[in-house]
Amino acid sequence: MAFLPDGRMLVTERPGRLRVVTPAGAPSEPVAGVPAVFAEAQGGLLDVTLDPEFAANRRIYLSYAEPGPNGTAGTSVARAVFAESRLDSVTVIYRQEPKVESGGHFGSRLVFARDTTLLITQGDRFTVRNRAQDLSWGVGKVVRIRRDGSVPPDNPFVGREGVQQVIWSYGHRNMQGATLHPETGRLWTMEHGARGGDELNHPEAGKNYGWPVITYGRDYSGVRIGEGAVKEGMEQPVYYWDPVIAPSGMVFYTGDRYPGWKGNLFIGSMTPGGLVRLEMSGDRVTNETRYLGELNERIRNVVQGPDGFLYLLTDSGMGRILKVVPAKP
Repeated sequence: MAFLPDGRMLVTERPGRLRVVTPAGAPSEPVAGVPAVFAEAQGGLLDVTLDPEFAANRRIYLSYAEPGPNGTAGTSVARAVFAESRLDSVTVIYRQEPKVESGGHFGSRLVFARDTTLLITQGDRFTVRNRAQDLSWGVGKVVRIRRDGSVPPDNPFVGREGVQQVIWSYGHRNMQGATLHPETGRLWTMEHGARGGDELNHPEAGKNYGWPVITYGRDYSGVRIGEGAVKEGMEQPVYYWDPVIAPSGMVFYTGDRYPGWKGNLFIGSMTPGGLVRLEMSGDRVTNETRYLGELNERIRNVVQGPDGFLYLLTDSGMGRILKVVPAKP
C-alpha cells in the first residue's frame, strides 16, 4: 500500500493488479499498464511506492516477480507515471540477475533513502540460497540504485571486479519488510528464517548478514543449516524469533493516535498472524506485544496513514484493508 497525497491509496494485488482505493474504502478497476508478472507460487506483483517528488512528476515504482525464459523469474523494479486509470512511460530500472527457475523468495520492499536513492530488498530465491553469499549474483541482497536505475558512485562495491555494483548488503534470506527509522534515517528490514530464525536487521553498506552460513533457524526438514549461529565477519540480527512470526511489512510509528506507541516498530505477521509491536531503546528491542491474532488473518503489509492511523493489508482470496483504531475505555 502507498498513500497518495489526496488520501487515496495505491494497493497491489498478487496476480498483477494495481488498484486505487478511496478513503471510504472503495476500490477502482485495475490500473492499466502494469508490467507482466510471474504470478506463481510466491511470485506476483509485490510492492509499490511513490517517488520523493511525486507531486511534481507523478512517478511511482513497482517491484514484482518478472517472468524470464524457460520458466525462470526474478525480482524486478519498474518506474512509471501514474495517470489515474493507467500507467505511462513504464520503464524497468532494475532486474535481479540471473533469473532462476524457482517460485520462492522474491522479497521485496522498496524504500527511498533520505538522499533519494532507492533501496530494494530481495530474497535468495530458495533453490539457490548459497548464492546469497555470491556478490556476482543478485539474490539474497539489498541493492541500492538511483531513481533512473544507475549505480550510485558511493555504493560499497563500486569498482570491484566481478561484483554487481548495485549491491548494498548481502547474506539475506527473504526480506519482506523494510522501512527507514524516522530519526536516524537508517534502513531496517525484516527477514524470514526457515523453521525459526526470523530476523530484525538494520543492513549497513558492504556488510554480510550470514545466510545461509549462519542462522538461528533450521531447515524445514529439521536439519541444521550452515555452521551455526555466529561466525566472525558476519553480522548478528538485532532481534530474532523462534518460533517464527513470518514477517511481512513494517513501519516505525510516528503519530499520536495511540498513546504510548510513538517510536514503536510495528510488523505484520503471516504465521500465526496478527500485528507485532516492538518497543525500542536505540537499536535494542525492549519489549514485544502481539495483537489481532483472533482475526486469523495473514497480515501482508503495515503502513501509517496521513491521518496517523495504522492500516493493515491482509493476504487471502478475500483480502481486506483494515484500519486500526484505539479501543474505547
